[in-house]
Amino acid sequence: MRHTLRLSVLASVLVMNVSAADDLASMFKEGKASGQIRAFYIDRSIDYSGATADYSRDGLSLGGKLGYETGTLSGFSMGAMFYTTNKLDSKSAVAKENDATLFDSTTSSGYSTVGQAYLQYKFGNTAVKFGRQELNTPLAGGDDARMLPNTFEALVVSNNDVKDLTLIGAHVSKINYGTFANAYAGGELALTAGYGAVTTGYRSGHFQDMGMAAIGKDTDGVTAAAAIYKGLPNTTLQLWDYYAHDILNAIYAQGDVTWGCLLNPDIKMTGSAQLISESDVGASLANEVDSLYVGVQLAAKYGNMNGAVAYSQNSESDSAAIKGGTITPWGGMPAFTQGMVTRHQFMTGTEAWKVSGGYNFKDMGANVTASAYYASFDVGSKSTYTVGKTIEPGFDVIWTPEAVKNLQLRLRGNFPDKFKNAAEDTSWDEYRFIANYNF
Repeated sequence: MRHTLRLSVLASVLVMNVSAADDLASMFKEGKASGQIRAFYIDRSIDYSGATADYSRDGLSLGGKLGYETGTLSGFSMGAMFYTTNKLDSKSAVAKENDATLFDSTTSSGYSTVGQAYLQYKFGNTAVKFGRQELNTPLAGGDDARMLPNTFEALVVSNNDVKDLTLIGAHVSKINYGTFANAYAGGELALTAGYGAVTTGYRSGHFQDMGMAAIGKDTDGVTAAAAIYKGLPNTTLQLWDYYAHDILNAIYAQGDVTWGCLLNPDIKMTGSAQLISESDVGASLANEVDSLYVGVQLAAKYGNMNGAVAYSQNSESDSAAIKGGTITPWGGMPAFTQGMVTRHQFMTGTEAWKVSGGYNFKDMGANVTASAYYASFDVGSKSTYTVGKTIEPGFDVIWTPEAVKNLQLRLRGNFPDKFKNAAEDTSWDEYRFIANYNF
């Protein structure tokens, strides 16, 4: 039996808990509207060393989200969020002119969607949320890298009865891919970078079965459970289990410990470790899945400065790429070693490392933070997309001007070399300018 979500069920429960129209009116009166206006420009100049001709593509879009959440009545509340992206440039839909990662997956034009529409109930230390919503978990998340994020149709229950312990249970039946899905065209690259194996699954603005989005086949969705513990001093431990029916079971574990540096206690150190273990289950609709990814990171913060170094290793397949690669078809991207664009750390047999650093200029009278990174990926020989070494340096500058409250201006750049280093030897220079106004 399919685990189909029906909003009418909880809507009926809500109505039964309302005894008078005045109460319902107060519920809406005490609600709150919120949203974000986003403008996004992207420009990528692609270089090939092979026979393919170099080219550039860009995109300019204006949109964002607007939502409303009611006040609480007898523990119940409800909300909705409308998302939109609108194409501003005059480029055609031709791939070598238009960057579709800001637009619709089929027409390369703008679109709108009701990404959230939920009911929630809170009693004591337990919260239940049901319907369309944003999720940000390690292996299923919004991946808000372009104009609109992924959203989901799910039932999520969380509980904090035990001190320092959060328990989460969820069943996710559908996903509505955001605009970043259009960066991919299926296959190993997509599956290891947060998206589905088949391009027919990329229908931005449309909710679809989790299995259809991942591998083009209907399934009973993804059932997940998690425990997050913060009871040890300066330590956070989390364990997640995702059971994607007839596809795979994925376990995600992470631990983070913070301490004062022995040489200088003003330097705060954080050591982190993460693990992803995946295996096929049920009908094995994605064929054999058997992978193990491990990553470690050491970060430091001193005053307005911060830095980190990270390393990861993924298991290698004997044959098929799916067997050895870490599959993340629903937007989750928790890896310490990922680049802004390059996510090869999840490909089969890949060894990756990353160094990064940043500075906050607030003491100099500027609400500006700037960071830079360098990531390197040595992809194993069994990969079907690419093999050998790929590197990606990049930067990120964020300015929050005091003159306009709630406005954020952001300039980002990434410069992968040998992203696909077979016959094409693909490299590029990419710049993004993003303006976000939150209200």
